[in-house]
Amino acid sequence: MSKRIAGPEIERLIQLLAKVPGLGPRSARRAALHLIKKKEQLMHPLAGAMAEAAERVRACSVCGNIDTADPCRICTDPSRDDGTIIVVEDVSDLWALERAGAMNVRYHVLGGVLSPLDGVGPDQLTIGQLVARVAAGRVREVIIAVNATVEGQTTAHYLTDQLAPLDIKVTRLAHGVPVGGELDYLDEGTLAAALKSRTAF
Repeated sequence: MSKRIAGPEIERLIQLLAKVPGLGPRSARRAALHLIKKKEQLMHPLAGAMAEAAERVRACSVCGNIDTADPCRICTDPSRDDGTIIVVEDVSDLWALERAGAMNVRYHVLGGVLSPLDGVGPDQLTIGQLVARVAAGRVREVIIAVNATVEGQTTAHYLTDQLAPLDIKVTRLAHGVPVGGELDYLDEGTLAAALKSRTAF
């Protein structure tokens, strides 16, 4: 059993930091030490920003994005195309698509994917809200942008079935060879998907 080398406050800081994705116990110790060394420049402003975020950040009641306003800034942006909704698993996926800047559209965050083994069914996700948004009119296309996992594909098929009676276009992201990718380094599943989704020159 390892000895405690710091007070309970520092140990608690390390334990909480270790719960952040991408930070294990060793990285959390390094981060904690850095914060303590830079208390005035970093730790105090970070504590203030975290307290403010905890107080003000909420989920958008329309799309599920997180923001300090409800509806969020994306939902209230008049320049966006109301006719297209991109469906994603999580807010991190929405942010990734926004960084890419490929489309100026609306979004819908499911809050996960269907996974019966983990007890996640349609009622645990925002599928009902999505169907209601589309049924309300104005939407011409729903782009399903879930991860290419078994659960993701199951969710995509379920969504397609739920949206089928609404007479709209339902598409999904292309799967296959990434830009700059070399065939020799790709797995068999990615190569198979790329061949099935091939397009004309």
